[in-house]
Amino acid sequence: MRRDVFQAISDPTRRDILMSLTKEKQNVNMLAEQFDMTRQAVSLHVKYLQECGVIAIEKQGRERYCKLEVQKLSEIADWLEPFRKLWETRFNQLDQLLNELQNKNKTKN
Repeated sequence: MRRDVFQAISDPTRRDILMSLTKEKQNVNMLAEQFDMTRQAVSLHVKYLQECGVIAIEKQGRERYCKLEVQKLSEIADWLEPFRKLWETRFNQLDQLLNELQNKNKTKN
């Protein structure tokens, strides 16, 4: 089954794992300590994230470390960009309206 970046962020635990990996790369044991679930459950989330392409596993000696694949995560930002622009426009319109209302109040007083 082909997985994508949006499936990776659809689960709160996977989002938390991704946030944790923004600080440093970690092995599954380090990640599992941060969650109230078994190491095996965290390992399954890590496997899912790897299948989605948002993390990579690096072998260092006997340890396997998870690291973010930031380029893959940029797909989310790219997809969200039109919505960000839409909300930015709406907030700018709201700012303009509020400024006009304040100016009207100042001229009345």
